[in-house]
Amino acid sequence: MGAVTLTKKTFESNINTGVTLVDFWAPWCGPCQVQLPIVNELADELAGQATLGKVNVDEETELASQYGVRSIPTLLLFKDGKLSETMVGITPKQALREKILGLVK
Repeated sequence: MGAVTLTKKTFESNINTGVTLVDFWAPWCGPCQVQLPIVNELADELAGQATLGKVNVDEETELASQYGVRSIPTLLLFKDGKLSETMVGITPKQALREKILGLVK
């Protein structure tokens, strides 16, 4: 299944409860094409523990602007609707898993 595609309409409802990682990306971005499969794998592996979503910055410019996304990939980690951490650039799978599971506890 992979990461859930988030839009302006679905973003808030997806980040409000529990732990959510959001990947801001674009189809033309080379590093994003490295990060997205990692996010999709973790979405499947952590199903039921955390939500992993993705936002295409070309389609959701307002959301990217609202969260100050200037470089991609940018990963935002939320717990119960509050921004916990911002990561810019490619983040390795194990590091992401540890950050997510650290908030799940």
